[in-house]
Amino acid sequence: MRWVVVGAGAVGGVVGARLAAAGREVVLVARGEHLAAIRRDGLRLRTPEGESGLRVPAVGSVSEVDWRPGDVALLAVKSMDTAAVLAELAAYADPETTVACLQNAVANEPAALRYFARVYGICVMLPASHLEPGVVVQNCAPVPGILDLGRYPSGVDSRGEQLAADLRRAGFESQPRPDIIRWKYNKLLMNLGNAVEALCGRVEGVDDAARLLRAEGESVLEAAGIAYVSQAEDRTRRGDLLQLRPVAGVPRAGGSTWQSLARGTGSVEADYLNGEIVWLARLHGVPAPGNELVRRLVLRYAREQRPPGSMAVAQLLAALRMAGLRVNA
Repeated sequence: MRWVVVGAGAVGGVVGARLAAAGREVVLVARGEHLAAIRRDGLRLRTPEGESGLRVPAVGSVSEVDWRPGDVALLAVKSMDTAAVLAELAAYADPETTVACLQNAVANEPAALRYFARVYGICVMLPASHLEPGVVVQNCAPVPGILDLGRYPSGVDSRGEQLAADLRRAGFESQPRPDIIRWKYNKLLMNLGNAVEALCGRVEGVDDAARLLRAEGESVLEAAGIAYVSQAEDRTRRGDLLQLRPVAGVPRAGGSTWQSLARGTGSVEADYLNGEIVWLARLHGVPAPGNELVRRLVLRYAREQRPPGSMAVAQLLAALRMAGLRVNA
C-alpha cells in the first residue's frame, strides 16, 4: 500500500514524513518553493525530539504520479482546493483508489464520494506548522497526533483498519470509528476559532470570542439535527496524549488559518469552517451572525495579505457585539 500525500504542507508533510520514516512507501505532492526544496534537500521534519531529513519522492501534481492499484490518495490540501484536486485525481487515478481526507471541515468527504467509492474521513488532531520551504514542524511528542478515521459516510472495514495500522506504525494514535463524521463535526466546532486567532493573534480575549462562535455553531448544528461529539467525550479521547513541547529554534506557530496569513497565501479556508455554519444556518432558518462576521473579516485580511494579529481583540469583540452576540464587558 503506497501513500500519495496530496498537499505536503504542515499536516500532510508531518504525516508523510513519519510514514516514510516508518518504512511505508510515500510520494509527496507539493508545489512552488516547497517542492523545489524537497527535491533538492529532502523533507526536513523538526520535532521536539530533534530534526531528521528524509529523501521522499516528490512531484508537483497528481498528474505526475504513476498511479498503481492499491494506492491511497491522502488529501491534505485546504478545503477550498479540494474540488480542483479531486477533478484532476479522477482524471489520472484508478477509480478504485482509496481517498482519505486528512482535512479539517466536513465538505471534503462528500465531494470525494462523487468521484471515488472508497472514501475515508480522518479527524485531525495534529499540531503542526509549515512556514519554511522544505521544512515541516511537529509540535507534540512523543505522540505526534491523533488521527482517528472511518469510512464515509459511516462504517469500519478492513481497508480502514489497514490505514489506521499504518498510521500507528508511524507513531500516531489512530482508531477506526464507524461514526467518524460525528467526530469531525466536533473538530469543525473547535476550528471556528481559527479565524479569531488569525485576526487577533494569541492574546487575552481570543478564547472568549472563540467560545461565542462555538456556542453559535452548536446551536446551528442542533437546529440542523446534526450529531457531534461532546467536549467531554473529546477530552476523554485525547486525555494527556497530545503533549505540546518546544521545538529547538522554531517559535510556536498558530493554527492553519494563522499560518496562511503568515505565509501571505492570499486565501484561507474560512468558507469551509465558519462558512459551513453560515450555510447550515441559512438552510435551516437560524441566525449565525458571529461566524458570518469573522468569515468575511478573515477572507478580507487574506486578500489584503495582512499579517496575523492585525486586529485588536477589543475591536473584534465590539464588532461581535454589534452583530448581536452577547459579549461580556
